[in-house]
Amino acid sequence: MTAPDEEEDRAAQRPVPPPSVTLAEAAAAPGRFLVERERASLWFEPGSEVLFVTFDNLATIDEGWPRGPWLLSRLADEGYSVLGVQSRAKDWYRNADAAPLLAGLVETGFFSRFSRVILTGASMGGFAALNFAPLVPGARVLAFSAQSTMNKVIAPFEQRFPFAVRKSNWEGQPFLDAAAAIPYIPSATLAYDPFVPEDRAHAARMAGPNVTLLRLDHATHEAVRVVLKSGALSPLLTAMATSGGLEPFWTAYRGRRTVSKWQRAITAAMAPRHPRLTIGATGVMLAGADLTFARQARRAARARLAGGGA
Repeated sequence: MTAPDEEEDRAAQRPVPPPSVTLAEAAAAPGRFLVERERASLWFEPGSEVLFVTFDNLATIDEGWPRGPWLLSRLADEGYSVLGVQSRAKDWYRNADAAPLLAGLVETGFFSRFSRVILTGASMGGFAALNFAPLVPGARVLAFSAQSTMNKVIAPFEQRFPFAVRKSNWEGQPFLDAAAAIPYIPSATLAYDPFVPEDRAHAARMAGPNVTLLRLDHATHEAVRVVLKSGALSPLLTAMATSGGLEPFWTAYRGRRTVSKWQRAITAAMAPRHPRLTIGATGVMLAGADLTFARQARRAARARLAGGGA
């Protein structure tokens, strides 16, 4: 689950676009539009010739409706066009409306006005971005902590989100397994934390010659939040929009060292085996902020050394 951030909250305050009854009307509209169905909607905000198609995750569903597309404020601030494919339920977009809406918009020729289209989402949204990318010819994908499927036969290692999975349909095609979509995507970037066993297993299922596996150690399942808080989202979006290198992203991502979620995760990983390293690392963390978890880990590490621990 990926929680909303203050920057994304600002998007929810934007006025709702004028509704369009048909996809043809929406595609012909000169500006923003909204197409609503019972289980999914399309919300468009115009910008540059680069279009990011964003998908909700479990946390954004909790914001209720109406709400702006996921990452709208961040993407709009960068000048990009944004199309939000929005679900009304925690169903991983396995509903009767989402895919037909996107496929129908393709048929109108809407996407031909853009020089590049990138589908993006986190967790549930990453699953949808990967699954639906073949519907949009030439579309690329940026997915964070994406599941390949929640089908327990295909992915028996996946036991998270039991309530949401139980309430959604994971039997039968289409769009059951994002791994099956990978060969039909020109380029996909999968950002994930390899220290989260489920995310590592999903990424392994979706590896391929057209896939860049972006290992974000100790970023947790909410890796997109660590990227955002570290100031590295903008260069990553630029790399996706221009086919540029990832060096600016990795440079900016050094800022993760001051992000509490990353600090907490790496402290938890080092504390059981490396008390001296834990004392040094938490000392650096505590020099920048009063972090309860860091104080507790440092105290435990000192006690372990005093008791003869390595």
